[in-house]
Formats: sequence, structure tokens, C-alpha cells
Amino acid sequence: MTSSSRTPLGVTLVEGGANVALFSSTAERVEFCRFDEDGTEHRTELRNRTGYTFHDVVPDVTVGTRYGFRVHGAWDPANGLRHNPAKLLLDPYATAIDGSYEWGQALFGHDMDNPEQIDETDSASAMPKSVVADREFDWDGDTLLHTPYRDTVVYEVHVKGFTKQHPDVPEEIRGTYAGLAHPAAIKHLTDLGVTAVELLPTHQFVQDSTLADKGLRNYWGYNSIGFFAPHDEYSSSGTAGQQVTEFKEMVKALHAAGLEVIMDVVYNHTAEGNHMGPTLSFKGIDNASYYRLVEGDEGNYFDTTGTGNSLNVSHPSALGLITDSLRYWVEEMHVDGFRFDLATTLTRQDGEAEKHSAFLDIIHQDPVLREVKMIAEPWDTAGYQVGGFPADWSEWNGKYRDDLRAFWRGDEGTLGDAVQRTLGSPDVYEGSRRSPLCSVNFVTAHDGFTLADLTMYAEKHNEANGEDNNDGESNNTSFNGGIEGPTDDGAVNDYRDRQRRNFLGTLLLSAGIPMILGGDEIARSQGGNNNAYCQDDEISWFDWQAADHDLLAFTTAAIAFRKEHEALRPEWYRTAPGDSESTVQVLRADAQGFEDGDWTDGGNRAVVLVLQRGDDTVAVLLNASETTVEFTLPEKPGGGSWSLGLSSDPDQAVEGDATTLLVRDASFTALV
Repeated sequence: MTSSSRTPLGVTLVEGGANVALFSSTAERVEFCRFDEDGTEHRTELRNRTGYTFHDVVPDVTVGTRYGFRVHGAWDPANGLRHNPAKLLLDPYATAIDGSYEWGQALFGHDMDNPEQIDETDSASAMPKSVVADREFDWDGDTLLHTPYRDTVVYEVHVKGFTKQHPDVPEEIRGTYAGLAHPAAIKHLTDLGVTAVELLPTHQFVQDSTLADKGLRNYWGYNSIGFFAPHDEYSSSGTAGQQVTEFKEMVKALHAAGLEVIMDVVYNHTAEGNHMGPTLSFKGIDNASYYRLVEGDEGNYFDTTGTGNSLNVSHPSALGLITDSLRYWVEEMHVDGFRFDLATTLTRQDGEAEKHSAFLDIIHQDPVLREVKMIAEPWDTAGYQVGGFPADWSEWNGKYRDDLRAFWRGDEGTLGDAVQRTLGSPDVYEGSRRSPLCSVNFVTAHDGFTLADLTMYAEKHNEANGEDNNDGESNNTSFNGGIEGPTDDGAVNDYRDRQRRNFLGTLLLSAGIPMILGGDEIARSQGGNNNAYCQDDEISWFDWQAADHDLLAFTTAAIAFRKEHEALRPEWYRTAPGDSESTVQVLRADAQGFEDGDWTDGGNRAVVLVLQRGDDTVAVLLNASETTVEFTLPEKPGGGSWSLGLSSDPDQAVEGDATTLLVRDASFTALV
């Protein structure tokens, strides 16, 4: 039989069985546990140890084998040691996971009434199992798309919610990877004109007991436990490894349609929680290597995620797990990029966020990872780091969201900030010589109001979440037009429709990478719920029957307008106004340059941006005032007259020889 090796970690099929390798610097013994269909368990001790890796070749392991580990070692929680061989543990490198959790004492390494006391209840029957998946797949020449950042339009979407109620997707595959790959789903995306889907977490995640007790479910999926495994509940073809093939088929179909796949990944924490949480994998394998513990109080976890734990990215085992996972998704699953949840946590080595942390340095030099899209959520519970990531990263720009919301709401003193955001946030990025393409611009995202609700509700309405409406952000910079919720008032609905077009239009006219929240283009509402993480139901799922087709047509036209005009997609900052080589002019409504007092005038809410790139010119007229504003049209570079390109006001018209233009309250117009 083939001799065993400490690499690669996990289970690798070889002649006669599988090479099995598990890292643990604190274990005394490791058992590989194989399970028959009837649940019968077969244990094999891993006889070899190289460094801190236990390994062996185990016979009778094939595709479809269900398995786990039992790790023997010290139980000493006060010093960070939580080994308990009574607990079956998931393989950190498993490429598929099958089954559900039966919540109760068995899943906890400690006695739930006495946390320092070990619990010896066997957990195997209550635990899902790791599965050996078939890694063979015919990609038929498929490769990563490498769409340039400047041409990228991101669509943030949930695999299940997008097609769960789609009338043209066969019922048996709705809400699955196959559903997203269905021609009807892809047609919506390609007709809309987006270039990438950013999938909410599809790593295997845990349906936690606190939600189950309330009759709710973890919908968003920010509760990872398997960094190599596609979440099994999104598979229509089976969960004994079939989810891997179905995920690949989805990627292949999206690529064939010209759509990149970006994964929202949660490497900052796991579902095992704090010292009172369950023992499912890492905690029982090598607690102190995988998790950051409080220095001097190793019985507790250092937490900057708000979930109870943080991965220990200063340790080679945890860092290696993350980078191995990322490479797997690129090389084996053909994913085009990643959006990192609470990415700031991954840059904390000694507690402080570091621009040259080991994590960021490894990504920068890795020949596989440095070639794909890397997008940071640049904050965690301990800090806000927008503008603090390296030049080859992009970031969710929370300043864009906040400032554009305030501007279009009509808040005083917001004009200058709105101009900065529209021009690619040079106040954030230019000082460190970073491109506007480092800014992922968004007005709404999964976490918060949808666009429809942003313009329909002044307050959050999260009662369905079971927390007395105390969860979710209370400061949303939202506005309802004078009536809370849906209304038949024509004037209010006209205002709301115009504001939705304002947000989507400004987003697509701004320098940077636009990200549209899936469903905003059809006015998807969550009934005012701005924290629908636990709503795996009609609150979150797309209601295709209620789609706003006029808004869909406008969004489609706005994306096409962006693609048509080079001036809207700069790769680098435009030079400053007044420079002889300037490619941007920032003008008042009277076509004159701004003076210092103009920016501090709280009532000034109108601006003209004349944008140039090569021979292409676009003038953007923004009016967040409560009244119609008469704009003096600036001289068109190169001569000629302006014509209408895009407007949030469906009645906007432009005469060919016009020197002025009336732009109604709360609206924008783009001229070409």
C-alpha cells in the first residue's frame, strides 16, 4: 500500500484507500472515523506523525465515504485545551459535508451547566459528517474570466432567494445552485447587464440552535464551519458530494454567459462560538492554534467579530487553512474572486489592524490568489479601515453609501461629500495613490434596507426576527416621502420612484466599481426589515410577480449607459479642476467654479460634473433640492450641443440649442 504523507491535509484518495492527514500541535492521538450508511462507525488510528501532523493511509475509503475525527488529548479549558474524544469532529479540509445538527448536550464538549467540566456524551449521531467528494469534472475549457475592474458591475445575490419563487425556473431546482444556473435566471442577469454575481456565503454553515428555538433559520449564512465545502442545502442533486459537482456546473454556466462568480467568504470566525459554544471541529482539534484566545485568560476568546470567536491569523495553521481554501476555490472550483466578511479581523496579528499583516502579504505574493478579485469589507467590531487596504485590493466603501443617502435625502451640507463619492472618493484613496477602482460603491447591500425599503420606510420593522425590533441598524438615513410603508398616494409614489432612479443612476455614473443589491432593480421589498439574516422565507426571497418593470428598464439602460461611456469608467484619478489637462470639472448650477463659501452653504444641493476620458464627455447634473433648479449648461468640450443621455425624471427633455436646463427637485440628468 502507498506510504502516507503529511500533505495535503484532509482526505486524498490513493490506491487502496485514502491518505488522511490532520494538523494538531496539542493532540496525543487522532482517530479517523468512517461511517456506514446505517451509522455503524469504524475507527482507524492515524499511526504516523510528522511535526504536528497526524497521517496514515486508511483502506476502504472511496468517493462518498462519510467520516469524521476523534482527537485525544488534554482537557484543560483554562489553558485553552479542549480535546474531547467523545465528540466527533468535522474535517477542516472536507470538500463536502452531509447531514444536520441535533442540538443538545452531545454537541458541547463541556457540561452545559458546568463549563469547566468535560462532557463525555458521544456526539456522532447528532453530528453531520464530512464526505469524500469526487473531484473529477469536465470543465470543457472553462477558465476564469478576469473581467477588468473598470468594466465590472457587481450584483450581490443570495443563491436561494434569487430563484426560490422564480416562475420560469423548474420547481425542483428553485433555490439551488442549479436554479441559479438555469437559463431563465442567467437571462435576467445578462439582460440587466451586470458582469459578476457576488454570492452571499456558500461555504458550509451551521443552522444555529438559538434561531431554531425561535422557528427561524440562518438565511445569510455568516456562520461558517466548512471552508472547502459548498453549502449542502443549496444542492438539488444530493448532499453526499453532489453539491460539489452542482456548484461547478453553476460556475461553468455563469462563465459561459460572461458572468464572473465572486464568493462572500467568512474566514474571520466560525460557528463554534465562544467558551460556551459547541465543539464541532477546530475547537476540539487544536483550539489555541485555530482561535485567538485572550492573553493570560486562555479560557476565553478574543472576539472582534461579535460572534464569540476570531480565527487566529497569526498562527501558521489558521493562516494556511485560509489560503489553502482560497486556492481550492480558484483552482478547483473556478471562482473569480472573493469578498471578505469583516476583513479587518484578518489583518489583526497582535490586536491592531496591519496593512502589512501576514494575511495580506501572502495574498500579495501568491501566484494564484494575486490574479483574482479581492474585495474587503474593511471593518470589524473593533475598527473601521476604509482606505487602509493595499492598492491591489478593492473595498466596500461605506462612506459612499452613507454620503449618497444623506445627499439624496436632502440633508444640508452634504454636497461636497457627494461629489467626492461620485468622483471615486479621492479624499479616501488619492493620498495613498490608490485608484478609484479600489472603491466598491454601493447604496444598499444584504445588511440593511433594500432600495425599495430605503425610500419607503423611515424606521426599521424587524418584528419578525423575534427581538422586539431591537436588532438591526437604527440609523439608516432613510426617508419615506411622508408616509410609512406602501401607499396609494400618487405623489409619494412618484417621489419614491424618482429617488430609486436617483440612487441607481448615481451609482452607475460614479467612478469606481458599482455594486447593486440583487432585487433593487425590480424594487424588491422586505417589508421594512433591515436585518433579515434569519428570514429564510418570503420576506427575503425575490417576489418576481411584484417586479417593477419600469425600474428594471431604467437600471438596464443605466448599466448600458455606463458601458457606453469611457468617461464614467476611469482607471485612475482625474486631474484637479483648473489643471490644463483636467478631465473633470466641478461646477455650480450657474456653470461657474465653486468657491469656498459655496461648499459651506448648507442650502446648496446642486452641482454639475463634466467628465472626460479621451473623446468621450458626460455632464452629470445633480439636484437634491426641494425645488426645481435652472442649470446653465457649460460649454461642451470639443464644441456642439448637449443631448439627453439618462435622467431620473422621465419627463426631462433637452432642446438641441439649449443654454439652460430645468432639472426638477430630487432628480439627476446626464447629458452627452
